[in-house]
Amino acid sequence: MNDQRFDTKEEMGAAAAAAGAEKMRAALQERGEANIIVATGASQFEMLEALTKEGGIDWTKVTVFHLDEYVGLSIEHPASFRKYLKERFEDQLPAPVRAFHYINAEDNPGAECLRVGELIAQSPIDVAFVGIGENGHLAFNDPPADFDTEKPYLVVDLDEACRQQQFGEGWFPSLEAVPAKAISMSVRQIMKSGSIICTVPDERKSEAVKNAVEGEVTPKVPASILQKHEDCGLYLDGPAASLLSGGGASQ
Repeated sequence: MNDQRFDTKEEMGAAAAAAGAEKMRAALQERGEANIIVATGASQFEMLEALTKEGGIDWTKVTVFHLDEYVGLSIEHPASFRKYLKERFEDQLPAPVRAFHYINAEDNPGAECLRVGELIAQSPIDVAFVGIGENGHLAFNDPPADFDTEKPYLVVDLDEACRQQQFGEGWFPSLEAVPAKAISMSVRQIMKSGSIICTVPDERKSEAVKNAVEGEVTPKVPASILQKHEDCGLYLDGPAASLLSGGGASQ
């Protein structure tokens, strides 16, 4: 895992988007198509905005997969990740994508896991854009994460630390309002991606970043598995990197 550190969130997001876009352009040139995974949350604001402005990408040949979604949440809810991605990413692109495979976890999450799982099995992922949670989660794989399941998507229980983060970021009016379950892409499915671009801002993520980068690989810190990926770039702002050896911004 190669980490890069930046003074501002904007610089971090732009660098992460540029690195991911380069991988996408290479896939488009080589195969005539590209498949990507996109994450949500406050950590992805700057990266997604920058990605929509990257040139040289034929978005009509790009297929997008959704990383995770709350069980039982309407697309109209302010915290809906489908709503987030539609408004902040898909609607901002210069052209429509080939396909955008949103997760609909409102009615039958088990069946939805099978549906999107079959789709992603047919589409090798070129780039996964992800983040790291305050509790070290990767997607909604909270600790202790399942590192072994081969299922592409699964229904997971959200732990209190994860739910507290969602409330703290302002997505829900109370902790009680945060759903207790979600559909998440599995750890193994994420790790199958050709490249991983992980964007993590804010001091509140600094301990999780340190544990993921400098600690042992363990399901207790799900994002630590990224140490095992051959092409994973970690993009941090100064506060997120502050607990790392030689912490702070370096670019």
